[in-house]
Amino acid sequence: MDRARDPVALFAPETREVLAVRRETADTVTLTLAGGGRGFVPGQFAMVYAFGVGESAISLSGDPYRSDVVEHTVRNVGAVTAAIGALKPGGVVGWRGPFGTGWPLVRARGGDLVIVAGGIGLAPLRPVILAVMADRGAYRRVALLVGARRKSELLYTEQLAEWRARFDLEVEVTVDAATDNWRGSVGVVTRLIPLLDVEPSRTTAMVCGPEVMMRFSAKELLRLGVPSRNVFVSVERNMKCAVGLCGHCQIGPLFACHDGAVVPYDRVAGLMEVREA
Repeated sequence: MDRARDPVALFAPETREVLAVRRETADTVTLTLAGGGRGFVPGQFAMVYAFGVGESAISLSGDPYRSDVVEHTVRNVGAVTAAIGALKPGGVVGWRGPFGTGWPLVRARGGDLVIVAGGIGLAPLRPVILAVMADRGAYRRVALLVGARRKSELLYTEQLAEWRARFDLEVEVTVDAATDNWRGSVGVVTRLIPLLDVEPSRTTAMVCGPEVMMRFSAKELLRLGVPSRNVFVSVERNMKCAVGLCGHCQIGPLFACHDGAVVPYDRVAGLMEVREA
């Protein structure tokens, strides 16, 4: 039976070897795992299991066109992610997925694309950027706005430098608080949105980061004139089972793991105003 249709396989993790570990920040690493011969859609996630500790939903952050490896960027926020982040090459994790909806790249083709990332939110959006760069002619203007609390918390710094050097991609990076060696923009990422040179009616926006950042980014995009139906966010609250059965990730009528994580902003605008329990 096809694994995607086998209810037992949905809960039975595969074993994946850790091939490489790259330190991103003081509390964040990117793990390269052996692939299972299947690709994924940018925006999807997997359940990664640290044996003897537990399981966590972690976005896929690598190249969606590669099936030989998968990448996860993991921030240490608890026992499970700490155990996963402490793994070394040769270690093993349990892995099941991919799950969830994807960013609407097909919908964005032919128009302008705005990608807004806050902090660890750049990880779920990195596959979007890689996919767009592999098919750059399918999009008009492409803008990437990246925000972090400080320079030391920026992800993928070498790749960011490569993207900023391209002439067919606008990249703006800002930090909330500047240190002595920061010479770039200072302030929250939402302040960059009004400066965008895009055609709002033909723009698709993809936003990921802390919920408060996504709410204010969406409001700025709407104020710019981007249609609400063209603004997409990623909601990742309390995912446990990944298949819409346990109810931990329910947001109003939606299950983040099953109906998301990527959803149109106008579908969750009111729900995101409610504090997470």
